[in-house]
Amino acid sequence: MKKVISASRRSDVVAFFPEWLSQSVQREKALVFGPSGHKYSVDLSPEKVHTLVLWSKDFSNLIKDRHSLMKNIKKYDQIYLHFTITGLGGTFIEKNSPPPGDAVRQLDELISIAGSPSRVSVRFDPVVFWKEGGGFCSNIQFFEKLAPEISSHGIKDVRFSFVQWYGKAKKRALKHNFQYRDPSKGEKIDAARYLADIAFKWGLNLYSCSQNFLTVVEGINPSSCIDGAFLQKLHPRNEAVSLRKDKSQRKECMCTESVDIGSYKQSCPHACLYCYANPSLGDS
Repeated sequence: MKKVISASRRSDVVAFFPEWLSQSVQREKALVFGPSGHKYSVDLSPEKVHTLVLWSKDFSNLIKDRHSLMKNIKKYDQIYLHFTITGLGGTFIEKNSPPPGDAVRQLDELISIAGSPSRVSVRFDPVVFWKEGGGFCSNIQFFEKLAPEISSHGIKDVRFSFVQWYGKAKKRALKHNFQYRDPSKGEKIDAARYLADIAFKWGLNLYSCSQNFLTVVEGINPSSCIDGAFLQKLHPRNEAVSLRKDKSQRKECMCTESVDIGSYKQSCPHACLYCYANPSLGDS
């Protein structure tokens, strides 16, 4: 059975390591440094790959075919794209991510590359709350602007979650004097209702990523960001793929099995203050 290849949950390889990604696809093999530091090789030959799933906050390298990235990925039967747009790009929270207007302008090209808006999912992820200037701020209101843009492009699926402040991120926030606020569970449910109402208005499917307590809100379902059954349905020949839960992901993650070819050694220059991985902004 062919495998789903993910590139990547661990770093934005499309935005910052496009040459490595393109070369790996060209030679049909990726050398990966796993979370524990061990190295292993992943077969990327087309006869082994069901779907190539790309995750990014900036797909401009793919769109502009830098390092022949677009040319090389065309060897695969199916490409699925997770495009993160939070409304925070260019701010001190996501210093090196593209401003939201620039990001939205990539949607037409991405749909063309994927071959269908069904193969593009927008991630409004994460929703962040913080203190600033004596008041409270959030990017949640940006969804009112983002939802009609998504809908107008024929994209239906939106994933979201509220930021989880892991220890590493808390230390980083303190170092950069970022006064984050982590709302109560009840406040998050109320906020999720606000998002669900907007999604309903614009005909969008709203999924919560690894925060299943939010599914008490009507219109919100748990997310399978990599959904084997859905990818099989979208596949041009309906080829079978694993439907088993990916045991390497978090308990509440509903994703099916995939092989991630990114590495935590590939430090991400988006420099997002909330990042759980390895952003290039200095944590020490």
